[in-house]
This record gives sequence, structure tokens and C-alpha cells, in this order.
Amino acid sequence: MKQYKLTFVLTMLMSMVGVHAYAGWGTTKVQVDGLYYYLDEENGEAQVTSKPSYYKGDIEIFDDIVYKGNIYCVTSIGNYAFQHCTGLTSVTIPNSVTSIGGSAFDGCTGLTSVTIPNSVTSIGGSAFDGCTGLTSVTIPNSVTSIGGSAFDGCTGLTSVTIPNSVTSIGGSAFDGCTGLT
Repeated sequence: MKQYKLTFVLTMLMSMVGVHAYAGWGTTKVQVDGLYYYLDEENGEAQVTSKPSYYKGDIEIFDDIVYKGNIYCVTSIGNYAFQHCTGLTSVTIPNSVTSIGGSAFDGCTGLTSVTIPNSVTSIGGSAFDGCTGLTSVTIPNSVTSIGGSAFDGCTGLTSVTIPNSVTSIGGSAFDGCTGLT
């Protein structure tokens, strides 16, 4: 009987953690124009989310998406959204996006170009970790924080422009960037 109660309690706790992880973004995962999103139907916002190793080539994220007749503003790139998409070569992020989540592009070894717009205020930890194909990054004036290990292991990176607006850079943000001059 004790084993049953313990299993029940653990199952309930795990399901509550799962619900909490998506609080605000709902659990509606949709595909629009080849990209996957979580929808915040209450606020009319969308967050780019993952489809493991699915994304390839050049990707353009649009300011807005339309799903079932409703318009959603794309405001963030979620944690792990493009993680391990080794076939991804470039990403254009729209001006509607204000944050790039942790590990968003982690392990995207084929990524050679990313355009970060002036609307982005934060770059999450390990966001571009292991993106060995990146050669240069310009961080816009809107960014105030760069998470730990954000560009860790970007061995192809030869230049980074960091504006005065950045007030915090996490530990090991550029660790392993052996090509930086």
C-alpha cells in the first residue's frame, strides 16, 4: 500500500511540474509555416519551440503567425528551440522577439549566420553553445544580459561586438572561443 501511495504522489508531482513548466505558454504546440510554436492564447503571443533535429537550411522567423484565424505575435525563442539542429545554416529573427532562451541554438554546428534584432534584451545561458560555424556576432544595443556559456565552444568565432548596454555577462560566456582575436 505504501508503494502505491508513493508512486501516486510522485506521479502527481511530476505532472504538476510539467504543467508549471508551460504555465503562461499553454500546452498548445502548433506548426505554422514549418516552425513549431507554443501559444499563449490569452495574450496573443507565440514562442518558437523545438522539433529535435528538424530544422535545416535557412530559417526566417516571422513577426506574427496565424493559427485558426487568430494572429499571434512571436515574442521569444524558447529554451532548446533549435538545439542540435546541425543542418541549420542561418536564422533571421524578427523585431518582435525580445528574448532568446537557454540552449536555443545549442549544438547547431552548421549555423554560420544569425541576425539578432534590436528588440532582443536577453540572450539565455548556452544559447549558442557549440555553434562552431559562427564566425562573427554583433549583439545589438537592446541587449542587457548575456547568460553563462552563451557562446561557449564557438571555436569559429573570430569577432564579437558587445555594446555598452550589456550590464551582465554570465560565467564562461565565451569559454572555448579559441578563434577570438
